[in-house]
Amino acid sequence: MSRVGKKPVIIPQGVKISRDKSTVNVQGPKGILSMEIPYGVEVTINNGTIIEVKTSSETRKGKAYHGLVRTLVANMVMGVTVGFQKGLELSGIGYRAEKSDDILRLVLGFSSPLEYRIPKGIDVKVDKQVNIMVSGIDKQLVGRVAAEIRDLKKPEPYKGKGIRYVGEKVRRKVGKSVGA
Repeated sequence: MSRVGKKPVIIPQGVKISRDKSTVNVQGPKGILSMEIPYGVEVTINNGTIIEVKTSSETRKGKAYHGLVRTLVANMVMGVTVGFQKGLELSGIGYRAEKSDDILRLVLGFSSPLEYRIPKGIDVKVDKQVNIMVSGIDKQLVGRVAAEIRDLKKPEPYKGKGIRYVGEKVRRKVGKSVGA
């Protein structure tokens, strides 16, 4: 039995949770999220304050999904109350970003600027043209959008130019040495 799956999820004030056949819906001050519950896992709501996740079958898949479903439900509860955010920073001469409506325009040293369409449910803020903050209520979507933006120009190991996560350490290589 999963150690993570055993821990109950506490529902904070202002969050409503409902369950249809195999779907869990979480509604809070920031929005609404829903998730399909896989076969072999049972989600129960006790007194509207605690969510417990149990395996309904002792199959290998049921045991594997036990901790995963509990973590996903906990992330949904946290997302509709607090939200998630991921920071990116641009490093390189002339690298900059600007946001207009739902398009993020990035100048990354290519012949023309790159445009990234921001999906619904995600908020992107640009600070000082080099700091990008991706935020939203769905943790998976926030991480995916941040990863897609980073993939446009990954940091290179010689000068460290590119897009990196806030706090990410880029492993630097030594360049060519001048021959004697």
